[in-house]
Amino acid sequence: MKKYTVIVAGGKGVRMGSALPKQFLPLNGHPILYHTIKAFKDAYADMHLVLVLPQEQLSYAQMVLQSFPERIDITIVTGGETRFHSVQNGLKVTEPDSIIFVHDGVRPLASTALIQRCYEQAVEKGSAIPAIPVADSMRIIEDEDSRPIDREQMRIIQTPQTFRSDIILPAFEQEYQNAFTDEATVVEAYGDEVHLVEGERSNIKVTTPEDMIVAEALLKAREANV
Repeated sequence: MKKYTVIVAGGKGVRMGSALPKQFLPLNGHPILYHTIKAFKDAYADMHLVLVLPQEQLSYAQMVLQSFPERIDITIVTGGETRFHSVQNGLKVTEPDSIIFVHDGVRPLASTALIQRCYEQAVEKGSAIPAIPVADSMRIIEDEDSRPIDREQMRIIQTPQTFRSDIILPAFEQEYQNAFTDEATVVEAYGDEVHLVEGERSNIKVTTPEDMIVAEALLKAREANV
C-alpha cells in the first residue's frame, strides 16, 4: 500500500521562550523538524512526506530542507485555523488505498520500530494509536475537590496516529467540533473504532527548554548505539 506521513507543525515556541518557532530550533545540530522528517524517511523508503506549516512559517521550510545532504521529495501545505483544519489540508494531497500517518512536528524521536509497528497494525485493524501507561499517580478535579483515579486504566496518547485511508479521509470530511483533540477523536466521532498500539516513552513532544535537553540526550544516545 502507498504510505503517507502528514507532519503537522504549527507551534509558535511561546513556552520555549524563543522568537523562532520551536519546530525550527536546533536539536543536535539540525532543526527539530529535520529529525522528525528523517525518522519517517528512514522507516520506509517509499514514504510520501507532507509537511503542514502556518502561512507565516513557510519561508522557514528551506532551512529544514537544506539540512538534508541530498534533495528529498516533500509536499509543503499551508495549515488551517486549528489542528483539525491543518490535518484536513494535509490529507487533501494524499491518495486512496493508502496508509496515512499523522505526526506532531515536534516529536523528533519516533523510532523506526514504532513507525513500522503502527503501519502493520493499521493494515490489519484499520488504525494504530500509540499509547503508553501512566507512571504517576493521578487525580481528577471536581469543582474544588479531587479524587484519585486508577492509573492502570489510563494511557498517554502519542503520534503517529495511523489509519487506512478509507477510515481517516471520510472522517475528516465532517464538520469541526471542539471535542476534536486529535485524529482518533475525529475518527471516533465519525463512528469508527480506534485501536491502540504500544508507544514509546522516548517519543516525547518537545515543548519546553527541559524537553530540549532530554531530547538531545536521547538522540545522542541513540546515535551512539547505531
